[in-house]
Amino acid sequence: MKSSPSVLIVDPSSESREVLRVLLERRGATTLEAARPEEAIRLVRKCRPDVIVYDAESDQSPNGQPTNDLRQIAAGSDTPIVILGKIGPAQGIFSKSQVVAKPYHYGPLIRKINGLLPAA
Repeated sequence: MKSSPSVLIVDPSSESREVLRVLLERRGATTLEAARPEEAIRLVRKCRPDVIVYDAESDQSPNGQPTNDLRQIAAGSDTPIVILGKIGPAQGIFSKSQVVAKPYHYGPLIRKINGLLPAA
């Protein structure tokens, strides 16, 4: 059994990952980090995070297949995904309630993530 809820942060910016990691860890969450969706897929399969925070700019592929693969794996394990930014080639595979437009403020984003996390 997990001692604290876990969040996978997928963002190409190490600075953005760091800020989000610090904010989430201050609230008791364990964090995992990936710069690319392919990396995130491996972490989801291995670590089964409670929530995925996914920057839409992480997928640089022309067809958005890595994003779609991640979405399918997350759906198969009932892992919610919060999308940051505008979705490109994979548009339409996520519900609008999952998308947080850029630029975003960290306070509302953290509250959204906390609302998806199980109680510790």
